[in-house]
Amino acid sequence: MPVGVGSATPMTGRLGISDVRPTVACGAYSARAVEGETMTVSATVFREGHDAVAASVALTPPEGGEPRRTRMTLLGPGTDRWAADVALDAQGLWRFTVEAWGDPVETWRHGVEVKMAAGLDVSVELEEGARLLLRCREVVPDHDRQRLEEAAARLRDTGLDAHARTALALDPGLTALLHHHPLRELVTPSAERTVWVDRRRALFGSWYEFFPRSEGAVVDPTGQEPPRSGTFRTAMERLPALADAGFDVVYLPPVHPIGKVNRKGPNSAQYPGGNPHEVGPHDPGVPWAIGSDEGGHDAIHPELGTVEDFEAFVARTRELGMEVALDLALQCAPDHPWAREHPEWFTVRADGTIAYAENPPKKYQDIYPLNFDNDPEGLYAEVLRVVRLWTGRGVRIFRVDNPHTKPLDFWEWLIGEVKSTEPDVLFLAEAFTRPAMMHELARIGFTQSYTYFTWRTEAGEIRDYLTELSQETADFMRPNFFVNTPDILHASLQYGGPAMFKVRAVLAALLSPTWGVYAGYELYEHAAVRTGSEEYLDSEKYQLRPRDWARAEAEGRSLMPYLSLLNRLRREHPALQWLRNLRFHESNEPNVLAWSKTTSRSRPGAAPRDAADADTVIVVVNLDSHAAREATLKLDMPALGFDWADRFRVTDQITGESYEWGEYPYVRLDPFREPAHVLTVSPL
Repeated sequence: MPVGVGSATPMTGRLGISDVRPTVACGAYSARAVEGETMTVSATVFREGHDAVAASVALTPPEGGEPRRTRMTLLGPGTDRWAADVALDAQGLWRFTVEAWGDPVETWRHGVEVKMAAGLDVSVELEEGARLLLRCREVVPDHDRQRLEEAAARLRDTGLDAHARTALALDPGLTALLHHHPLRELVTPSAERTVWVDRRRALFGSWYEFFPRSEGAVVDPTGQEPPRSGTFRTAMERLPALADAGFDVVYLPPVHPIGKVNRKGPNSAQYPGGNPHEVGPHDPGVPWAIGSDEGGHDAIHPELGTVEDFEAFVARTRELGMEVALDLALQCAPDHPWAREHPEWFTVRADGTIAYAENPPKKYQDIYPLNFDNDPEGLYAEVLRVVRLWTGRGVRIFRVDNPHTKPLDFWEWLIGEVKSTEPDVLFLAEAFTRPAMMHELARIGFTQSYTYFTWRTEAGEIRDYLTELSQETADFMRPNFFVNTPDILHASLQYGGPAMFKVRAVLAALLSPTWGVYAGYELYEHAAVRTGSEEYLDSEKYQLRPRDWARAEAEGRSLMPYLSLLNRLRREHPALQWLRNLRFHESNEPNVLAWSKTTSRSRPGAAPRDAADADTVIVVVNLDSHAAREATLKLDMPALGFDWADRFRVTDQITGESYEWGEYPYVRLDPFREPAHVLTVSPL
């Protein structure tokens, strides 16, 4: 057989297949989906000449067995692009191929119809058709074989004219039968692709981050009495309010013993001297400076409680319909047991000291980075032991700190090892770094990813970035939009006023299926440590920050009711629980951003079958938190399931007001009243 130019072996099958999707890195990695999702598989399928070609998806579930075949549909005449929706109803690794095949029945049907219309003799074609229908008996159910035999006999009845002889063979009912039970020739499979299916929380969830040590903490404002840390038991008292607000995941920073060497104090003061404030004897230190003489990554800070207290916290979270995400920060304080027992796991400088962490101009003298190259076998095994210890304590989600500073092959190995026995465990990559690294972390196994959302504030850059996330990288990267973090207080929140806190919450909660809030956001905390910094003043990373949540809500100073409303809408509307269904609409006002999400109620993540099956939400946001803005929108009516001239009703889920809209609705949004419309759609 001749060899293709530039290849050592033939690469082309009998029929042509190209551009199979979803495909990640040419099939090197698995695409991603979640349990219960409807996934669209597409490919370009073609063949030589004019004979009919068709295609199917052959999908093999994680347990193996006979593939499930779904016939694909041609997306448009002359495109050669075929697609089918397939249901993924179990966690684990699915496999699929696209099968191209010749369709002799359609080839015959088209040929005979064209020739009859032209008045040509089709006597030979009718005999060929009869033989073809008799061959089809092997692929149809037993009770339908007689229909084929009758149609074949009619084709051979020379006492009838051509139209009468073909009447049964071209009957729509028989055509439909052979469409569902096709006779396939020259079946050509594509290269196999894989899809890893996670549980639903991998795609959809509302996260809330807080420091257990601040919940129930006691701090004497005079400084005469030492502060007293909160515990897991006191932090449990916060959980019902978070559940009532619709949060699904409670994310905890590291809960391990904190290093005492080079400990940092309020506003990053560092011992000994060199900064305005030295560390006091009662400063609690940074939770990410892990390890001391009290233990390391497998231990719990004694001020938080015991292992039993932690497990009780996890159990209470589950009782309330939530779950715990725990920080996995692979770094050590200078007095971590690993630094004493395994110095080979660190980088030693020329002067004999262990290198501490730096991100110039920032210096983290209280943290030693790990070196994964000196003893990979030993360090890999220890990290796997630690992760499995915490999964044994009930943790099913890990928020991974700075994964981009560790080797990619390590993460691929670790996540693969964990998921081989516990496929429900999820990993969130906190990697604010270059796009190539963020994308590769997602490809090799991370379930979710932090993003650049915090720094996207203008309409154009939001549209561009969300188009990328929802279309270009959606096969492998799932975003988690945090409105703030203990490290990030964006300038828009520092100077945007209370309305900007609403704006950013609407953007995060209704653009992305997964979003997150760090405690204090609902109290409009916005003071930075200095001008130009994104660091909080009196950051909770360095000190206890007890807050009076009940008083703030009673006095109307809390945004939590608004966040609760957003979470309720997310749960009530399936359209808001998916990523790929995001569509933007045009606005003639640069500060007004409009988008919609539509999905089928009966087939998650798929296009609705009809208006009754559709769940559609339209969101319009004024990005200017200081002034009212007016705009005329241009809606993409087909994206909403309507014809261009249709009218429909929208109901604002925030204000309760209703409007009749068409292609060009007018909006006016006053941030001092309400900066956003969140609209459900219904036919008139």
